[in-house]
Amino acid sequence: MKHTIRNSLTLLVLGGFFSILPLQAENANAPAFTFQLGLGTEILPIDPTAPLTAENQATYNKLTLKPDIALGKFGIGLDLTIHFNIKPGPGGTTVEIYEPDWNWQKAGKSFFELYLPKIAYIRYAEKGEPLFVKLGSFDDGTLGNGFIMGNYSNTRFLPATRIFGAALDIDGVLFNFPYVGIETFVGNLANFDVVGSRLYVRPLYPLDLPILKQMQVGVTVAADGDPLRYADPAFVSTYNLSNETVVIWGLDTRVPLVNTSLVSLAAFSDLVFQPRSRWGSMLGMGGKLFGFMTYGAQLRLLGPDFIPTYFDSSYDLFRHIKYASLTGDPSGDMYAGWLASMGFSLMDELVVFNASLDGPFKALPTTLTDTAITDFPHLRMIARLGEGLLAGFSFDALYEKYYLGAPAPKGTGNFFKDLVDPENAVISAKINYRTGPAILSLVYDLRYDPGTDSYVVTSSLMTTVQF
Repeated sequence: MKHTIRNSLTLLVLGGFFSILPLQAENANAPAFTFQLGLGTEILPIDPTAPLTAENQATYNKLTLKPDIALGKFGIGLDLTIHFNIKPGPGGTTVEIYEPDWNWQKAGKSFFELYLPKIAYIRYAEKGEPLFVKLGSFDDGTLGNGFIMGNYSNTRFLPATRIFGAALDIDGVLFNFPYVGIETFVGNLANFDVVGSRLYVRPLYPLDLPILKQMQVGVTVAADGDPLRYADPAFVSTYNLSNETVVIWGLDTRVPLVNTSLVSLAAFSDLVFQPRSRWGSMLGMGGKLFGFMTYGAQLRLLGPDFIPTYFDSSYDLFRHIKYASLTGDPSGDMYAGWLASMGFSLMDELVVFNASLDGPFKALPTTLTDTAITDFPHLRMIARLGEGLLAGFSFDALYEKYYLGAPAPKGTGNFFKDLVDPENAVISAKINYRTGPAILSLVYDLRYDPGTDSYVVTSSLMTTVQF
């Protein structure tokens, strides 16, 4: 351990001696090339094919090369990483390479699962533009109003596993035919497990009415072809589960009512169908106030055992639980639910905060089952501080919590105590400090694994130098 710490500190100090070689474009359309060299440490599983336990973790040195090129709205970046340890021995110092970085058999992955993520991202434009393309990591995979898929993330297993997904949106405005458009999403291009698409039309566009001409009517279909992909074998055995495709579909509308520099407001609705005759509906609104405050609210009418936003930001962690809840026939009565969100975005998104809380109107159950994930409120918060506002500091943070107010063992039985209890929580933070060309980053992730009833903690410390 002393040798690992000493080697890691040496690498971090050496990183500070690199100088920046800026390559700036003369105009916005000229290509811009940057190159980042990263040196640091990271905790990884010794054997990625075995359960992630304290005994199956070790600290490795990390060398990362990240070339990046941007040309107008187009950008592409690579993430070439090698983990290693420097070990002294009787025959001299040796370098031990972490084989799962490059050997897909050692990593327990397919060829494409291992090598596609070496491409950090490929993107063109932003979500909401007539043509939007993105390949790589996602924290905001959304189709339509997000009642089926909202803020889906394929980054929940970083740093040990990077997943390569894709999104493609095309609006008919691009071809001077604004009557139709399509959104598509794939969570993992190497596996094609979580996939979805939304086709929408603007049926009243020819009427040239100020509000109704932009109204969208859409149909969304999303599926998971491998819902037990990350499930613990004991959980599968307990519920006697077989791996079958989950298909969810629904109809939606969206009407932008106000769109000014001070106020924006859109009204939307969804009617969604899940396996075994489950159904749910939603009526909502959302937008911005004064150009920086974001807000949203939903009223929901939900059938028995319906799961709103089935593909949410922590779906990969809880997908086996959601799947188990769908395997039986729905029981209980129809009930009402709600969602409220509030946040702000300041100084060209240098400061961003958003919080959303959703749950049922009915009284919280005094007993629970392992699959009762929607019987209790759910909180999601994100915070971001961009570089340049507070000296060289910047950070990104996420806090997501399920089973608020649930009795033991899922909670404390007290809503407010559960807000700060890490059980059933997903917590991640990345803190950066820039000094000249060097950026020092601390990444910390803590998540509660409901399959093994234990905590999984990963962290890394890294110095990046940008040329």
